[in-house]
Amino acid sequence: METYTTGTLAGAGSFRCRECGFHVALRIRDLIPECPLCGHAKFARTSMFDVAEDDTSDLHDEDVAWLDDVRDGVEGPGHYLAFCDDGRVSVIPVSEEWTRIGRSLTANIRLDDPTVSRRHALICKQGERVRVLDDRSLNGLFLNGERVEWNDLADGDELIVGRYKLHFIDTTRSRAGIDKRATPAAA
Repeated sequence: METYTTGTLAGAGSFRCRECGFHVALRIRDLIPECPLCGHAKFARTSMFDVAEDDTSDLHDEDVAWLDDVRDGVEGPGHYLAFCDDGRVSVIPVSEEWTRIGRSLTANIRLDDPTVSRRHALICKQGERVRVLDDRSLNGLFLNGERVEWNDLADGDELIVGRYKLHFIDTTRSRAGIDKRATPAAA
């Protein structure tokens, strides 16, 4: 195992496993641990602005498989946020005017991880328009890979909040279009 021992903050901070993405917080002179999830000992310092390029391609391929199942299983037209954490898929309807995302116990979507701010982001729904707002988070909010402060959401958009990837699903337009096409054929 390696030890960071030089500089005043060497070794201090948040690190993620290069293999599975698990996050650990280290103090000065802590030994690099084995990852509790996958057993590897290769960690990289996390940055509040970057997503490692070599990690994103594999994760995106995995995302597509479960996301298609979620989209097929959603009942009724609406707006949803979906994410996968440790193999467990969560689908949350965006039905209120404001949906709070963060680490706080008062958040509507609670993401318990040190890379997520207590008040990280807000989803604003007004009629059929849905927007996302960075709520002064420390690590920022990323929409489809770009840092944003305030932006409209469209079906298929990917939000990165800390280490989490949330996917926006809008079934209002696609289901309405399917229903309209089915009506004339039935008549």
